[in-house]
Amino acid sequence: MKTNIDLDENLLKQGFAITGLKTKKELINFALSELVKRQPTKNLLELAGEIEFVDDFSTDKLRTNRYVID
Repeated sequence: MKTNIDLDENLLKQGFAITGLKTKKELINFALSELVKRQPTKNLLELAGEIEFVDDFSTDKLRTNRYVID
């Protein structure tokens, strides 16, 4: 898809330096693909502080007791 956009030159320079990519098209496509890939990670990070960890958690216990109803 063709489009015209006004891009921040400083961000472009930084993006080219970080990635080693040579064209604006490559850089924008790379940035968009990274954004899409990281979305599930962002959702996990939103759970920070919401999950209670159990010190003596054992996957072995979980496997042997998975059909036991409390």
